[in-house]
Parts: sequence; structure tokens; C-alpha cells
Amino acid sequence: MAIKYIPYYKEPIEGQAILNNFTRTKRILKYRDNDKIFNSIKKGMPLYEVEEVEKVGNSDNLVIRGECISACSYLREKNISVDLVYIDPPFDSGANYAKEIYIRRDPNLAKIVENVENPSREDEVTVDNAGRKIGNEELKEFEEKLYATIWTKEAYLNWLYENLLAIKSVMSDKASIYVHSSSKIGHYVKIILDEIFGEENFRNDIIWCYTGPGSPGMKQFSRKHDHIFWYSNSDEWIFNEEDVRIESKVHSGGFNGQMDRDISEDYSDKGKVPEDWWEFAVSSRYKVDGINRVGYNTTEKPCKLLERIIKASSNAGMIVADFFGGSGVTAKVANDLDRKFIHCDIGINSIQTTRDRLKLCEAEYNVLDIKDGLNLFKDAEQTMYKIMTLIPELKLDSDFNSFWAGSISDTIHGAMPVYIPNLQDSTMSMLDMPLINRIIHEELPSLDEKVSKVIVYYIDIDNLDEINEYIRNNNDTNIEIEFRDLKEILGNTVCDDVVEYELIEEKTEEYNYRINITSFISDRLMQKIDKFNQNLQANLKKKDDSKNIQISENGLELIEYISVDCTNTEGTWKSDNEIKINKNGYIICNKKKKVFWAGTICSQNKPLRLKIRNIAGDETVIRV
Repeated sequence: MAIKYIPYYKEPIEGQAILNNFTRTKRILKYRDNDKIFNSIKKGMPLYEVEEVEKVGNSDNLVIRGECISACSYLREKNISVDLVYIDPPFDSGANYAKEIYIRRDPNLAKIVENVENPSREDEVTVDNAGRKIGNEELKEFEEKLYATIWTKEAYLNWLYENLLAIKSVMSDKASIYVHSSSKIGHYVKIILDEIFGEENFRNDIIWCYTGPGSPGMKQFSRKHDHIFWYSNSDEWIFNEEDVRIESKVHSGGFNGQMDRDISEDYSDKGKVPEDWWEFAVSSRYKVDGINRVGYNTTEKPCKLLERIIKASSNAGMIVADFFGGSGVTAKVANDLDRKFIHCDIGINSIQTTRDRLKLCEAEYNVLDIKDGLNLFKDAEQTMYKIMTLIPELKLDSDFNSFWAGSISDTIHGAMPVYIPNLQDSTMSMLDMPLINRIIHEELPSLDEKVSKVIVYYIDIDNLDEINEYIRNNNDTNIEIEFRDLKEILGNTVCDDVVEYELIEEKTEEYNYRINITSFISDRLMQKIDKFNQNLQANLKKKDDSKNIQISENGLELIEYISVDCTNTEGTWKSDNEIKINKNGYIICNKKKKVFWAGTICSQNKPLRLKIRNIAGDETVIRV
């Protein structure tokens, strides 16, 4: 439950209704739960307990796992203002963005090479199929959903409205915000931005153009641009004209060089300020941090795009924030340009990817975890599946509509419909008055007359006493409502992987201790792999077990990352040494040479804790 609520406005005017001026937005955003967002805004941003998970260096840069609104509430409480915001919120696309997952090379099967200058090919096949790349179709069996943009258009826009209002509350007076959107939803997004930031503070509608093949048989032009809306927070803003000027030789004449005139006439000796249409290549082959794209999802943006935005609208030492940070491009580029950064995302894979990326470029930062109830699970899809098995006597039947997950029966009440919040949609985490209104005015009256009781699970609850009083006064049915806290069973939804290791004291010039990982067992991943193999064989004309994904007895090819903490036995993690293994089994480092991971990790001091992350992002911590 929230500690308290922080007003969206820094200095609200006494007696003024917050939403009086947002008439156009209220008219546009009409759907059944329309009042929910306005009630939420009037209440304020929920402030939750925040835990420091890891500390790298001594900087006040932040990597925050949590929702945008919760992060903004924390920043407001700490009097932290941001000077530039770039956000690329999940589009209203119906797509599920997923981490790409690859089986690593088994160190006990692969040939360990200390200095591989020119490997024959980057994705070379290893012994017994270990280390092979999992293709796009195969990845569908391994997806870990990060954002499930499952909302209707209206629900999405309501959600975005509230988040933008929260972001505005932490922006400095001269701050700017760049909001990335698709042409499908962009015109609606601009109306909301006009309402929140003011039409007079609209600076540019930047068109980001990119090229790529279309689909065969198309009956329309290929859609190859996004919108980036730039608004300032006031009538004063930063624009570093000299930092963004481009030279004639760089700007070769947009749209594949096809223009009717010589563009060199537009340039002075100092170059030219770019127009509001930009061309930056987007390709699966472009490099990030000296390696290919980090494989977070297909929406990963080029560093050059963020470089121009950050250079244009911030100065060295200022704070750049991304509240839907994804793979961490914004934080990485901000750090490269000597800015401070705040990266926020609800997805654990986003935090892991960004944390690893920043560590590789030697950035300093603190990793924070917002205890809002949504961080009790690592994978929403996995959790929802396991919840169904953990709730005693839950029957998954179709006797009730889709609002109810199933039913539980007893001798007194018979079949009792059960409501479970959809953890893949973070907006469903709060049991509040609008949801109660729907239950008692829509869902209960539609139930069969034999139903005498329903069970409602929740993650977070607004005010239980107030809700119960409201039910007593407004429930016109004879159906009893029982509330149950979902957090009481969520602790059992993610099982740690099983790790076997040996600690060896071995003094050398480089280290004094070595940990050998001898076995790694992940039940979750093995279930996924078994399911994949079954589907693969079912689609083959002739059974061929050699095409299956084969995991060795020790299971080390399921490991992505290892860290040892030689400083703390509990609390904040201090990574004294760590190893990240790429999809081909090489240790990711800044060195040009490629080294296979040999199944070990070393340290100067005696390890106190060992952390292992599997290829799906689940982390297991062991006291050594």
C-alpha cells in the first residue's frame, strides 16, 4: 500500500479543480472507466517504499524499476527535477515486446580459446547444438513479456495522459520533453500534450524517417516514419544551436539524395541547423557499445537519434530522464555526453539490460526497486500461469464471463466467481473505487441468481475501510464480496534456479579466489525447451530428434550473467567482479579479443554472495 499520495502539481491553486481546463481531453477520452483516471489524478501520485538494490560507484544517477508514476512520485519526494525527458512509451500497437533469448555455448563442450582474433563466423554452430541461435519463430516459445500493450485506444490514451501529467510534475522550469509516437496514434497524443503542456509550448513535430523493405502485395505506401513531439515546460527553454549544426558533407540530401536543388546553398561556414525531419538508419546490424544491438526488442532506437535530442535540449551536468527506458539507449547516450541520467522501466529485463550496458561503458549509478506490489514477480505471464495453480481449489471454468478468472466452490456458498487482476497490465494493480463500481453495478447483477459470494484478489488497495463502507451502501444484490491479498501467494510464484559450485582459494597474479559453476538447473527454462521441442517435432514430416534444442547435463548454457559480491552479505549488491556472456558464448568486454566463458568467475577477495542470471532474466542469489 502507498505510504502517501503526492500532488501532481507542485503548487496546486487552492479551490481550483485540477481538470477544469482539460475539457477537450475529457471529451476525446470516453469509455467505461473514464472516471477512473480523473479520480486517480485528483488523489495524487502514490508514493511507495523504495529499496536500493545495487550501487555502482558514487554517482547520483538512477536506474529505477517501477512504473513511471511511482518513479515520479519518488523524485518529487526527493526534490529531484529533470531537465530533459525523452520517452518512447509502448505504442497502441497490440504488440508484446520481448527479450530475445539465445541458448549459450556450454563451456564444457566448447573449445576454450584464450585469444581468438578472427573467428570463422559469429554464429558458428557448436557441439551437440549447444550455443545455436534461436530464430525469430522459435523465439515465440521463449518470450518474456515486458510490455503488453493490450489496451483499447481510449484506455491507452487515459494511461498516457496520467503518466505525462506525472512527468510534467518533475520537470524543471526550462525543461523540454520529447515524446516518440507512431503515426497511428500520434494525432491523439499531440492533443493530450497540448492540454498538459500548452499549445503555446509546442516547439516541433519532428518526423523521424527511416528506410526498409515493404511487404509483398502492399496496397498502400510503406509506413517508414515516426513522430517525435517536442514541447517545452514554459516559455523559456534550452536549444543549443551550435551543438546540432550539421555539415554539408554529412547531410547528403535527404530521401536517398533525391532533391531538386543543390542543398549546399543552405549552409553557412558553421553548418546548418537540421530541419524537423530526420533520417537516422534503423537496422538490426547497427552497432551499440561496440557490439550489435543488445537484443532487447525491435523498438531499440539508434544512439544518433538520442545524441541529437540530448545535445539540442540539455547542457553538460543536467539530468536527462527516460521513464519508459527499454534497453537504456537514453541513459547510455546521456552518460557519454556528460549528462546525469534517470532510467525507469517496469520490466526487469529492461533494468538488467540497461544496468549491463551502463556497466560496460563504466558509468556510475544506483539501482532502485519501487515496492509497489508489481515487483513481486519477475515475469507477468509466468506469474499469471502459476497463480492459477497456487490458489487452492481454483477451477478454470467458462461458467462466468471473462471478468472472472474462474471459481472456487465450498459447501456453504457453492461456486464462487474469482477475480484476479491481470498482472500483464500494470494499470490493473490497484483495487480502487472505479473497479468496485464496476463490480457491484455491472458484474454482480449479471451473475446467476445461485451465486451468493465472490472472491476478489488484489495487489494494492486504495482504502479497504472506505471500500467496504461503499459496498454496504451501494450493493443492491445479496452477493457477498470477499477480498484477498494476492501478495500472500505471489512470493511462491518464482522458484529459484538450482546452482552447484565449488569455491577454490587459488592465489595468482590476477586473482585469489575462483568459483567453478559445476551445475545449473532451471525448471522454468527446461519446461519451455521441452514445449518447444514437442512443437518442433509435431510440425516435422518425419520425427528427427537431432533438430531439438539439446541441453547438457550441467546446464551451463542457460546462464547469461554471473556476479560476485565480496563486500556485503545482504542488502545492497556490490558487484566486485562480474561476467556477461553473449549469445555466442563469448565474454562481453571492451577488449577486442574474444574469449569463451569457461564456467568460472574469479575475484581478489573472498566472495560472500554469488548472483546468477539465466537467459530469461531470472536471478538467483546464493550466500557463499
